[in-house]
Amino acid sequence: MRSEENEFVKAEEEAAALAAKVESESKPKEYVDEKLAEQLKSLVISPEVVSGPVVGNHAEEAAHHHHCDCGCEDHDELHKHHDFWNKQPVVMPGKHVGKEFNNPIHIDLKAEDVPKEPVPLPKGYSWTTVDITNATELQEMFKLLEDNYVEDDDNMFRFDYAVEFLRWALMVPGAFPKWNVGIRDTREGIKGTALYNQLVGVITGIPVTVRIHDRVVRMAEINFLCVHKNLRSLKLAPMLIQEVTRQVHLCGMFQAVYTAGVTLPTPFTEARYYHRSLNPKKLVEVGFSSLSRTMTIARAVKLYRLPEKTALVGLRPMEATDVPAVHKLLTQYLAKFDVAFVYTPEEVEHFFLPRPGVMNSYVVEDPTTHALTAFGSFYSLPSTILNNQKHNRLNAAYLYYCVNTRGPISAVVSDLLILAKELKYDVFNCLELMDNATFLKDLKFGPGDGTLHYYFFNWAMPQISPDKLGLVLV
Repeated sequence: MRSEENEFVKAEEEAAALAAKVESESKPKEYVDEKLAEQLKSLVISPEVVSGPVVGNHAEEAAHHHHCDCGCEDHDELHKHHDFWNKQPVVMPGKHVGKEFNNPIHIDLKAEDVPKEPVPLPKGYSWTTVDITNATELQEMFKLLEDNYVEDDDNMFRFDYAVEFLRWALMVPGAFPKWNVGIRDTREGIKGTALYNQLVGVITGIPVTVRIHDRVVRMAEINFLCVHKNLRSLKLAPMLIQEVTRQVHLCGMFQAVYTAGVTLPTPFTEARYYHRSLNPKKLVEVGFSSLSRTMTIARAVKLYRLPEKTALVGLRPMEATDVPAVHKLLTQYLAKFDVAFVYTPEEVEHFFLPRPGVMNSYVVEDPTTHALTAFGSFYSLPSTILNNQKHNRLNAAYLYYCVNTRGPISAVVSDLLILAKELKYDVFNCLELMDNATFLKDLKFGPGDGTLHYYFFNWAMPQISPDKLGLVLV
């Protein structure tokens, strides 16, 4: 998950002691009847809610064999300990969710019941709101992530989120500034030094709209949970989670969506990462890929060779004037999935217009009618290569969304691979979501080591297969 979820579970006793018990509500009273109330009781072991879910996003799961980098001694702790989870509005393991059930788990929270003050931090540490519109503070967040964010199990790769990527991911239409929660080191002993007031912890959230079958829910997408490596023993991660949850509740939202590379109670779906080599020689040299006994570098280069030119007639970069048509294409495409984002035109403009080094998006324009018939996009998330004398950066492209109204989606992705290769990307990653499974074999994607689990906070629904999911979290 690129976050601190393991530390959170390890610290569940501390979190439970600190957390304020609140009731939770997402929908008006007319959604509740006696039958529904009985169903809700069967989903969770405890009716109490601690205002602090374990939340995060997906990207750090993709860079190979992922490690949570949260200071936890044993990843299995997430599977073994449920004292904390019993008090969360999440579906507990082994609890059956009825086929027609699609509702919030806890439905009684009122905004006025949300704690007005954050949980106290250890002495010498202070809460802060990270102002991502301020270049200095955004650079502080970048530096914290650069030095302390998720690495793979073998300590070979670390995600390298660029400043411009953070602007794209967080400065979204309708964003709530207070959802960018930070902790600063204000200990008296370091006053007057460069370390004083340093940003040592962060967690962020953005507002999103998600359609869950026939219900449309405004909720938070949580990301970038990170604590300085030297401070993991202070258990700051659960406090960060609790505080961002409080801030979301204060804005009248009581659901969240997040992902994790480990199994928590309880994912509503899971998807495997797949990787397509663009620079096989480099991938082998840095340890991202390995060769089988019958494969040589020369054979790998030949196997993954791509055409020199794209095939789709009318393919070009997306422009601002394309936003209405792309919004229509995307809306119609996502409507067929059981769970999907609902984008506004303003959000399409923000997330999909090309940004150098961050977002690459293309449309296919009919040369006769000038109508847009297809759309494809991928974003950039490089990794720092650790302890390698020859290479220091792995350039990874991540498939975002693709639509093709006049043929298979593979035709669009095939051209995206060529374009990514031209832009000097080393590997092209995707999840087995939406219709992606239809092209994985033909376009020579190979399965990765990790599986990404998708979660809702305070919402229950039957589990779905990944091909029914239209959510890509960055």
